[in-house]
Amino acid sequence: GMEGLSVGSVLLTGCDGGLGLGLLKGLLEQPSPPRHIFAACLDPQGKVGRALVCHQPVPKPSCPLADVTDPNSIKAAVGKVWEEVGSVGLNLLINNTSTTRRSTLATETAENMSLVYTTNTIGPLQTSQAFLPLLKKAAGAEGQSEMSCSRAAIINISSILGSIEVAEAWEERQDICYRCSKAALNMLTKCLALEYGSSGILCVSVDPGHVTPPLEPGMGPVTLEESVRGVLQLLAQLSATSNGTFWDWRGQRLPW
Repeated sequence: GMEGLSVGSVLLTGCDGGLGLGLLKGLLEQPSPPRHIFAACLDPQGKVGRALVCHQPVPKPSCPLADVTDPNSIKAAVGKVWEEVGSVGLNLLINNTSTTRRSTLATETAENMSLVYTTNTIGPLQTSQAFLPLLKKAAGAEGQSEMSCSRAAIINISSILGSIEVAEAWEERQDICYRCSKAALNMLTKCLALEYGSSGILCVSVDPGHVTPPLEPGMGPVTLEESVRGVLQLLAQLSATSNGTFWDWRGQRLPW
């Protein structure tokens, strides 16, 4: 329906620009915005700060999680979230931080592979591990029985380029490091779903269709706004049957 995504608390990584900033603004514009938004970003005083100032009285939502590859940074963010939400827990973790290096099979390097995997795959793993206790608190809250993003969920922002079956856009961009990191992220989603599902935590991969830098025209949604609107609509509809699956911004199920 059009009632939007209703969720008590959200932590969103990679909010400094692009999709992250778009999702942040989209969450703030929901009919009932989250009571707590933790916008994990490198520059809390920058675009994120300005986006948030426009939407008072949502509480001070910037977050010290600047670097999802740094366990100390993650630990500091977990502490900040505990302070704000306490035993109510965290409802929704959106692992959005992502990087890429343009490459072809001929030019791909070990350095690219390591760097992109560290951010795109290890980052979401470490962040999910660290926030598990807070997600479990939310999942166990009174009156919660059905799996949903409003209860407790980890959403990994992936890409169609990580789909082994579809193998889309090979002519446009090979980007081996990015494709491999997103295929691995999809396996991580499945592992999280298998392990955390019994605690009532929903784990799903989502392709926002909005990759950086953008693919050729016609490859994805026309605008960032269209992508954000679609992703948030999808999140509002996910349930237990979606645990450990892969979707795109149009609400279509994608093959691994």
